Amino acid sequence: MAWYWRALAVILILSVSLALAAWMYDAGMRFAGYKSNESEREIQLLRNHVMELDAELTKLRTLTSSGESSRLIERVTLEQLASQARKLELENASLKEDLAFYEGLMPANEAGNDGGARIDHLRVEPSGVAGEYRYRMLVVNNGGRQTRELKGSLQLLVKMQRGGKDVMITLPSEKETNLENFHFEIKHFHRLEGVFSVPSGSVLKEVEARLLVDGAVRVRQSVTL
Repeated sequence: MAWYWRALAVILILSVSLALAAWMYDAGMRFAGYKSNESEREIQLLRNHVMELDAELTKLRTLTSSGESSRLIERVTLEQLASQARKLELENASLKEDLAFYEGLMPANEAGNDGGARIDHLRVEPSGVAGEYRYRMLVVNNGGRQTRELKGSLQLLVKMQRGGKDVMITLPSEKETNLENFHFEIKHFHRLEGVFSVPSGSVLKEVEARLLVDGAVRVRQSVTL
């Protein structure tokens, strides 16, 4: 082989070896981290992006908590207003009953009519507890100018249906311990009120209120439910 072919072959081999060595050196530098500036920049960009996302998330959580607090305050305020409105309605109804009572009482007194005792505004309503009812009434001792104190007791006759049959109970029963609610001493007028219960599964139909003086029924009034 001529010397120039041998020289060309040596130059070619050296060139390929030099290129391969340069590539291996660059790859080794990258692998060793000597050229990690680009990676550090990318990592820093990612960190900045994560911080921005965290800030937005915190802001959204703050807005959400503020909105929930506002809705909670509004709901509590509305509930309080509704409760106050119900109380005012009950007070208004009670005042109307008292006004009607006085309007009905005064003409009889002025005329000196000896009408004796009577029951006004008898009401029987559920108390909100299953099987429990609340009663209230105004008892008037309308005996004219020379009114004497009226002493007696209240008796309730409760009519209901249970198991398809009509049932009647009398209150106070023999087992009643709070009998003072059923006794009264009235000069002119007095409000009687209390609660009573009916057996489970019973349907209340009618309640009759009786005023007993010396063991005899002086006046009675009933209400149908």
